[in-house]
This record gives sequence, structure tokens and C-alpha cells, in this order.
Amino acid sequence: MQSSIDPHRKAHAHLLASAEIKRRMAETCLESIHLAADRILRAFRAGGKVLLCGNGGSAADCQHMAAEFVSRLTKDFDRPGLPAVALTTDSSFLTAFANDCGFEGVFARQVQVLGKQEDVLIGISTSGNSPNIVRAVEVAKAAGISTIALTGSGGCLVKLAEVTIAVPSTDTQYIQEAHLAVEHILCELVERALFANRS
Repeated sequence: MQSSIDPHRKAHAHLLASAEIKRRMAETCLESIHLAADRILRAFRAGGKVLLCGNGGSAADCQHMAAEFVSRLTKDFDRPGLPAVALTTDSSFLTAFANDCGFEGVFARQVQVLGKQEDVLIGISTSGNSPNIVRAVEVAKAAGISTIALTGSGGCLVKLAEVTIAVPSTDTQYIQEAHLAVEHILCELVERALFANRS
């Protein structure tokens, strides 16, 4: 059966809708982006690191953002590496713990073991309700670790995390696209503030 969808119209509509969400974020999320960058800066300046957790596409975002910090964001701004760890990459631990104890605690356990008060935890959840992200944030808060959440417009993480960057959408695709932009912005703000003399 031939599809009745016009691919050009569909692509055009998607790009415009995604751009509109980012435009709305430029009006509503700048303060929370600034606060998140400040928390990350404090962690690095105190000798801490960034821990990141998320599921699915958000897990990929965690690896992407950790790579930007440890490596660098752009070739035209060389600087030392910054310590960041995606808690989504150790398949042996993730499968062992999920099998023995349940998937909801896979990130919380790593925060307990690897986290320290100087660190900051970034939890990424498009719904804002992912149980394993919620538990990780709760454990981090109890340990005195700063918490940042990247979410959509709903979910309990909006109020649970110390700083929440909430994309004004409930559509997973658009939220993920916006999260990537935020992640790049945070990396740039942080590295330029830490290494301003390298400009």
C-alpha cells in the first residue's frame, strides 16, 4: 500500500514545530539553563564531576554530553578535559543489578558508590517520571549532591530536582531534540566560563 503522507510536508511541519518549541524555550528556560550551568561550574571548581543518567534516547544524550565535557565541544576552543561520567554505559553492571535487584535502582546505586558532595547529577527524562531517574535524583539529594533534571513539561522531576530545564512539550521527539540543544549550550557556557583566558 502506498503511503498517503506527503514527505516534504511532513518534514517541513516537523522542523517548524521543533523550531517553535526552541523559540518558546528561549522565552521560558533561560534562567533554568543559567542556573544549571552555574551548578556544573561549581562542581568542576570544587573538584567534582558530572554524573549523567537517562533511558533510551536520553541514555545516548548522557554519553554525548559526557563526551563533550571529557573531550571538547568544538575544535576551535581547545581546553583541558572535564570529568563527566555517563552512568548508562557499563552493560555488565546494568544487567547484573537489574537482574538481581531490579532496573529502578541501576542509577541510584551508581550515585551511591561513585558520587560525592562536590558532584552534580544530571537526570534526563522526557516524561519527567522515569522511576530509575527519580530514584537517582532522590539518592543524590540525600547525599548532598546537586541535581539537575532535563524533562518535558510534566512529571515529578520538575519539582524534585534542584534545577529543572523543562521543555514546553509532551512530544518525546521534540523534547529530545530540544534537550540536545540545551546540552550543547550547557557545555559551551561551562567551558567558556572555566577557560575564559583561552578565547
